[in-house]
Amino acid sequence: MAQTLQQLERGRPARRRRPLSEINVTPFVDVMLVLLIVFMVTAPLLTAGVPVDLPKTRAQALGQDREPLSVTVKRDGKVYIQNTPVAEDELVAKLAAIAANGYDQRIFVRGDRSVDYGRVMSVMGLLSAAGFTHIGLVTDVEKPKPEKE
Repeated sequence: MAQTLQQLERGRPARRRRPLSEINVTPFVDVMLVLLIVFMVTAPLLTAGVPVDLPKTRAQALGQDREPLSVTVKRDGKVYIQNTPVAEDELVAKLAAIAANGYDQRIFVRGDRSVDYGRVMSVMGLLSAAGFTHIGLVTDVEKPKPEKE
């Protein structure tokens, strides 16, 4: 039997198999779905900061092209830059070092609802006196109250 197969192969010219020109996208789709799930899980965790009970307003959220610096005044009056506690007398020096691209850096001040208004204004005054011109206050969006019938 082996001899007949060899004779058949000798009689015919050798056939080459053509390479498949199709792209197998299944591994690509699998990787993309895994990345999608990873980003969906981690995205809410990236916005976590110092927990503060922000006041509610009806203003809409502002669009941003890059992440601003965040200065937080907690309920007990402590000041934070992003998530790091900082003394009030070191606040301006640390912000100036962080904002190496100039004083046009946007700074958001987040004050707890129960913090004295004067405390938040003293922090904003420090920032303004240091030359920071783009200072904003952060609030939560107020949920509409259900109408009574």
